[in-house]
Order: sequence, then C-alpha cells, then structure tokens
Amino acid sequence: MSFEDKDLALFTRWRAGDNGAGGALIKRYFAALHRFFSTKARGHEEDLIQCTFAACVEARDAFRGEATFRTYLFKLARFQLFTHYRKVYRHGDIDFTTTSIHDLGTSPSGQLLRREERELLERALQLLPVDQQIALELTYWEALSAPEIAEVLGIPENTVYSRLRRAKEHLREALAQLTTRPVERDHALALLTREGE
Repeated sequence: MSFEDKDLALFTRWRAGDNGAGGALIKRYFAALHRFFSTKARGHEEDLIQCTFAACVEARDAFRGEATFRTYLFKLARFQLFTHYRKVYRHGDIDFTTTSIHDLGTSPSGQLLRREERELLERALQLLPVDQQIALELTYWEALSAPEIAEVLGIPENTVYSRLRRAKEHLREALAQLTTRPVERDHALALLTREGE
C-alpha cells in the first residue's frame, strides 16, 4: 500500500468516526505543517495547525480523493494562513501573489536554534510573495509534485513551473539584499534543497 493509499485509508476511517485514525494522520503531518507555518507565521504555528486539522474534520465530507490527502491538507493550511493574516489586518483584500511575509510585518522573532544559514534562508523566503514562498517550500521541503502544488495554489499546472522559476530568481535577489557574502548566499540557497532530505 502506497503512502497516499495509507493516508486515504486513515482518512476514510477517521471520517467514519475512528479518532485513532485521525490521531495517526495528525501525528504523520504535524511536523510538515509546523515547518509550513513556522516560516510564515512564527509564534502562531500551533494555533494554525489546530485550525487546519479542525477545518479538515469540518470539511472531511468535501474531500473526494481527487487529490492526495497531503495536497488537500496543504490546501487547507494555505487557506488557514491567509485567514490568519486577513484577521490580523482586518481586511480581505491582501493579494498573496504579490505580498510577502516581510510586507506583512512579520520578521523572525528571536534566535533560531539552527545555523545562521537557516535564519538567512527564512528571512529571504519571507521577502517573497507568499504564494512563491509556499511553492518553493512545498517543492523542496515537502516534495509535492507540480500537479499537487497546482491544486494547493489553485492555479494551472503549467503555471507552477513559471512560478517556481520566478520564485527562485526572487529568492536569489532576496539573499543578495540580505548579505554581500557570496558563500553565505550559496550555502543558504543550498539549504533550501537540503531541508527536505
């Protein structure tokens, strides 16, 4: 049974009332969701993870298996992230295709436990428009395919490739803004691909 099939089986059992299956899904995806939210809403990760799983429970009958459960979950996570920022700023007209986390005024708070390269990478990612940041992180850290990312972002699959290309260019530019040391930039950029391993 594939990983996706196991997810679907657990979700089906959860939908039928098996809370143990729901707990298994939460355990399986907690770290991935924490990673997803930590670079975009530091300090709110736990609440957003809880909201994502609550939305999953509330809308569990809406999931028909057109995409993988993982894709469905990240789509819900993206929606919860956007809802969070719309509540914080009390308006719904934030364009997440052009607005970055930095634009929203949420820079990293406190010292990260990881190396300076991780901090530099996170700061650079936060300078990107949110949807570009999400596309990069889902590609490299969560190993989602282009069709899955297209589903999460609500865009055509072909658009994913151009969005990723622009996101990488913008990431290089952001790193150049943050440091003048080429070695530090290269290490931070390389860390993007290593984080998913």
